[in-house]
Parts: sequence; structure tokens; C-alpha cells
Amino acid sequence: MALPVGAMAPDFELPAVTGEERHTVKLSDHRGSKNVLLAFYPLDWTPT
Repeated sequence: MALPVGAMAPDFELPAVTGEERHTVKLSDHRGSKNVLLAFYPLDWTPT
């Protein structure tokens, strides 16, 4: 389902890796305090 331009993104939670640390990132943890850019791309951390 597409959101209209300017609409608030629904909250979500994703696994993340920072260096060797694995953790979970929630959109709601950053809402209202910073600008958030979401970028999705295929084949991250794969040998292709």
C-alpha cells in the first residue's frame, strides 16, 4: 500500500548491524528528534 506524499510512515522495527554489533532499529525511536532517510537495496552483504 502506497502512502500519500507527506504522510507519516507507519512504525516498524528492523534488524541492523553496526560494525560487529547486531541490534534492532525502530522508526519510533527517532520520530520527532531527527530527519530519517530510509534506503532499501538488494543483495547487501552478499558475494554477488
